[in-house]
Amino acid sequence: MADESERNEATEIVGGKVETVEVSKHPEATIPETDLSLADIERGRSHPMRWAVYAVAVLVAIIAPYWYGRALAVHETAWLTSFLGRVTPQGMAFLSWTVTLIAVACLGVAVVDSGRWIWRILFALGLAAEQFVAGLALLRFDFWYSTYVVYGDSAAVANAANLGIIAAGFGVAVFAVVWVGLLVIVKKDSPLNVLTRSWASFILFFAIEAAALLVVMFGGPLAAVAA
Repeated sequence: MADESERNEATEIVGGKVETVEVSKHPEATIPETDLSLADIERGRSHPMRWAVYAVAVLVAIIAPYWYGRALAVHETAWLTSFLGRVTPQGMAFLSWTVTLIAVACLGVAVVDSGRWIWRILFALGLAAEQFVAGLALLRFDFWYSTYVVYGDSAAVANAANLGIIAAGFGVAVFAVVWVGLLVIVKKDSPLNVLTRSWASFILFFAIEAAALLVVMFGGPLAAVAA
């Protein structure tokens, strides 16, 4: 039996009466004493240099692939036209939609699973691929003029690439509106609140993206720019 001097007791009110009760006592402190504040500890975990390097890498992924793809389109038009002639407009639309979707999906997973850098790295690689395709297709607001000037009668594949990227971007916009709407409208105790969970949100995201691709490929926009 433990000695009375080793007991750890406290006085508290139980059932309206003041009583002395035993409480647990940890034998040894497991957290070492430190003069660091919580802010100091968080700054030590933030790794600002790592984030600065990553920000520069993302900036390079945005600028360099687009510039290189655009340079190929302008200076290697004949070779590029013969190469793209092997791809159907539907195939190119699907390819550009896929690389854009991969970049956006990796960004979403990186936000949810913020402790792993692999998703941030995959996002940067996917972004670089999307920007390269955008450069080849001369992506801009009125892309059909620039693609016709550069590619002439072979502009259908480049136009399809632009539509694939636009479809993926439009899907992201629609998903954002729907998801925020669910957060605002659906109550916490409603069964529909399950749609705001991570796994359900990703399913909803991919469903909207697939619908956007189908609209582009079979709803008329692809036929219009490929004519």
